[in-house]
This record gives sequence, structure tokens and C-alpha cells, in this order.
Amino acid sequence: MTDISYWLMKSEPDAYSITDLRREQTTLWDGIRNYQARNFMRSMSIGDQAFFYHSNCKPPCIVGMMEVINISIIDPTQFDPKSKYYDPKSKQESPKWDCSELKYLSEFSSPITLEELKKTYTSEDLQVVRKGNRLSIMPIKKEIAEDLIRQSGLL
Repeated sequence: MTDISYWLMKSEPDAYSITDLRREQTTLWDGIRNYQARNFMRSMSIGDQAFFYHSNCKPPCIVGMMEVINISIIDPTQFDPKSKYYDPKSKQESPKWDCSELKYLSEFSSPITLEELKKTYTSEDLQVVRKGNRLSIMPIKKEIAEDLIRQSGLL
């Protein structure tokens, strides 16, 4: 058995929130249109865990946990002209974008705000605290992830 990896995955709560995931229990994490974020997603394994981060809100914060349950899924939004994630350069025979399926694990009783994260971690520890960081998916070192889980009260 290999060790699981940890990720931080951002979503604007107006678009898709932890409440939506709790209600639905699983979701396709689609619409990623940044190559670095896509490549991080491509390196995920089934069983990895992800911190659900609410972005572009007040306050931005980590609100819960998810588990990767399926990987390497072709992102259907890239082929849908009605989708805001439509990519006319992506072709059915050679899709550019894929996604992962995640399931709800838990919601934090007290979210961990970006301000709290900045007080505890450097940008080398946790990329989300880096000024100007807009990446929607990023890896988290195991020791930092375990510390965040302890802070959340889940451990």
C-alpha cells in the first residue's frame, strides 16, 4: 500500500461549495483550464485526500475534506459549446483536459482561514499562502496536511 497524497482544491462557493458536495456526496472536479493544475490532477491517485478550499469569498478558507475516487476522466465540459469551460481547440480524438471524481468526507466545524494559514505557514510550506497564487489545485506535503487535519479537529 502506498502512502496517500494530499491536495488543496479551490472552488468559489457561489459556483460549487462544500454544502453542494455534502448534498451530492460525489462530484466531477471539472473545468480546470490551467496546465499546471491539470498536471497536478493527472498525478492524483485513487484514495488521495484533498482539502476543499472556498476561494474568492470573505474569508477564503479551507472548509472540509474530500477523497479522490476516480481519476483520468475526460472532462466533458471541454466539448460543450454551452459550457463556460468549452475549449474549441480540444478534439474528441485528443482531449486536452481531464478531471477527477471526488467524494465528500467531512466539513470542518471551524474553517481554517487564509489569514490563519498565513500566520502559521510560509509559501514554501503551503502554496496557497503565496501572494498572487491563483492555482486551483496544488499539492500539500504530508506533514502539513496532517497538521491541518489536527487543526480542523478531525484527528
